[in-house]
Amino acid sequence: MLMRTDPFRDLDRLTQQVFGTAARPAVMPMDAWRAGDEFVVEFDPPGIDPESLDLDIERNVVTVRARRPELDSGREMIAAERSRGVFSRQLFLGETLDTDRIRADYTDGVLRLMIPVAEQAKPRKIEIAHGNGRKAINV
Repeated sequence: MLMRTDPFRDLDRLTQQVFGTAARPAVMPMDAWRAGDEFVVEFDPPGIDPESLDLDIERNVVTVRARRPELDSGREMIAAERSRGVFSRQLFLGETLDTDRIRADYTDGVLRLMIPVAEQAKPRKIEIAHGNGRKAINV
């Protein structure tokens, strides 16, 4: 039989929703890595409709927002443990990334951003004149 009211369980559930747990974090989990000349970032929005995804960038700060609608108030819920409302995550990017060429894809519940390294931040060779010849060195 299910218990409908247990103040200790309700307090534990509220604490988990605010601070998260290892199994269910309070924010969108994220993985990030470098693949060649771009950085890849993957977010796991919590079971949302792709139409509710919003991705903004301002001054090298990427903000991802997603919304899971509230439950129908006419339902008599037996258990309601999944988080609802608006989820948001910000990612602060370095100056060496090309924010004008960010690409995004949402497949199988994973939002993937591909962020290219800016051309001016890529390693390049500079010619140094010395004597009668020239020699290229890496900088």
